[in-house]
Amino acid sequence: MKAIEASGIIKNYGLLQVLKGVDLHVDEAEVVSIVGASGAGKSTLLHILGTLDPADGGTILVHGNDVGKMNTKRISQFRNQEIGFVFQFHNLLPELTCMENICLPGLIRGEDMKTVKPRALELAGVLGIEERLDHQPNELSGGEAQRTAVARALINQPSIVFADEPSGNLDSKNATELHSLFFQLREKFKQTFVIVTHNSDLANMADRRLTIKDGLIYS
Repeated sequence: MKAIEASGIIKNYGLLQVLKGVDLHVDEAEVVSIVGASGAGKSTLLHILGTLDPADGGTILVHGNDVGKMNTKRISQFRNQEIGFVFQFHNLLPELTCMENICLPGLIRGEDMKTVKPRALELAGVLGIEERLDHQPNELSGGEAQRTAVARALINQPSIVFADEPSGNLDSKNATELHSLFFQLREKFKQTFVIVTHNSDLANMADRRLTIKDGLIYS
């Protein structure tokens, strides 16, 4: 079954057409990398597929749901339930502990801490940050902070995780560990990963590598 089916995706910024009719599909539990030159539209495409930004044309089905037909409230609910995001910068809230940051999307979803905390503890164990849960972001290393961000992205058990340059702010050791973690998580939780990256090692590890050029996707 297809996790994502996109056809004819167009995105304009003024007179600049960044995406010129992108077609792609991603299977369930597949890891797909998207590469391309700076400014090619990788992040723009990721944000559109992840429902953060609207397309100017085309259709996006996520597990058969046409997200373009959803109103703002419904698409926010759908995103919270089905989609997780990991960005280059961890964007953790500095006033919250590691545990509180991880649990936040679940609390926004309307769950209580008693329900969310066991999932957070499981993820922290998988990601190797269980000893850092009481620390605040400024007390974490770069790798620990990014692992916390990954746990936060997974706390609502999303079916799809979108990652935008997830290792771009990490040293080579932490980057390699994070790359391996994505595949471990896929095997454990059967989630789909769509990863925009300039890192050739990560791109080549994916099940499929797609290149965006001149506003279109090439396998």
